[in-house]
Amino acid sequence: MPPFLALLLCMGFLWWLLRHDPAKTSEPSLAVWVPLIWIFIIASRLPSQWFGGGQTESASALEALQEGNPLDRTVFAILILLAVGILISRSFSWGNFFAHNFFLAAFLLFALMSVFWSDFSFVSFKRWFRDLGAYLVILVVLTDRRPLEAVSTILRRLCYLLIPISLLLIKYYPQMGKQYDFWIGTSVFVGATTSKNMLGVLCLVSGIFFFWDTVTRWPDRKERPIRRIIFLNLAFIGMTLWLLHLADSATSRVCLTLGCLVIAAAHRKSVKRNPFMLKLLIPASLCLYMILQFGFGINGALAGLVGRNSTFTGRTELWNILLGMHTNVLLGTGYESFWLGPRLQMIWAKFAVVNEAHNGYLEIYINLGLIGLFLLIGFLVSSYRMICGRLTPHSSFGSLSLALWTVLLFYNVTEAAFKGGQLMWLAFLLGAISVPARVKDEVRGAVAFDSPATAELLPSLSLEPTSLRR
Repeated sequence: MPPFLALLLCMGFLWWLLRHDPAKTSEPSLAVWVPLIWIFIIASRLPSQWFGGGQTESASALEALQEGNPLDRTVFAILILLAVGILISRSFSWGNFFAHNFFLAAFLLFALMSVFWSDFSFVSFKRWFRDLGAYLVILVVLTDRRPLEAVSTILRRLCYLLIPISLLLIKYYPQMGKQYDFWIGTSVFVGATTSKNMLGVLCLVSGIFFFWDTVTRWPDRKERPIRRIIFLNLAFIGMTLWLLHLADSATSRVCLTLGCLVIAAAHRKSVKRNPFMLKLLIPASLCLYMILQFGFGINGALAGLVGRNSTFTGRTELWNILLGMHTNVLLGTGYESFWLGPRLQMIWAKFAVVNEAHNGYLEIYINLGLIGLFLLIGFLVSSYRMICGRLTPHSSFGSLSLALWTVLLFYNVTEAAFKGGQLMWLAFLLGAISVPARVKDEVRGAVAFDSPATAELLPSLSLEPTSLRR
């Protein structure tokens, strides 16, 4: 098939999906397009990269990493202004938000303060301001009159767009859908993203979402509209697994399996009636993993099971180099400042062309020190408590949030995803930020309650529209 014809067919298919989505129960708010466009860019490529101005992995990229691109800055600035305007129009209560998300607010404030001790203060502030936009667009989703329907719409449309486009680019436009290793020249599949790991995390989020949506709707599979939605979900699960195979991302494969297991466990009838064991099992498993890793070095054995060497493809060597650079233990080098200037040049000369630690916890430590790491852990713990409160027989959204929380913690062992420029972090925030209802009566009018117990969960957004449980 000629590439141009394939492109036309793909665009027609995407138009049909967005226009006649069988899972759509009502026309979503136009405001939903602001976070959708933002997350689409984060999950795929920057505007400058879509138009052929992407950064390259060479010494000439050093300046680009510091200066950025005017087109990208303009697009992000417009989206930030739109998000702020939407929140103002909704009379968003910042005081209540800070009260319900103390550790997240403290983390963002400390990151802003770190600009003052950064060696690249202006660059650090620009990156902080850009990432602040990520939190603003998440708030646009969560302050929607139907917040959980908005979350589902965002994730579904994101996958509707990027999964078929990735297949199209790999098959018919390999000059965009493939890249070549900087050192050995082997080809890797990237699809609509800029690296195989980014393609892997796209498949991870897509697989978890469609699996959750299918499990949620499965009890009503005898209804014809539900069968159509499940069939479409299974088709996208198939495409997602094929892309994940092409990406060859071991971390995403393992995390997808883990996320699906959490969702399946959360939807068992016995767990729905008494979720205490599941709430206890996940943190207990995390503690056991940490004991086995620090006490017995289990990571090397696990890497072998997924077809990787004991160094996680050189990651352990990189970690040793980073820890040996003796950054400020308490304060770090400043927000997103470590991978700039002489430090970046030294690592490129000594190790390889990389611009992240490939470990989220270490990434936070070198940029924001132990204080930043403590605030991040505080937010993760508080969000876990809130998510556990959603695990009720009346809501299935808690299982998706719990799966994303669990996956995020393990994903960051070999990748760095605790920042606004990462899809995994944004997907997690959709279920982890607590936003009090701006007008309780409006939400009551938009959501069908199954029982008074469901209404009691309103302040923490553990509501679930009837349409999402069908």
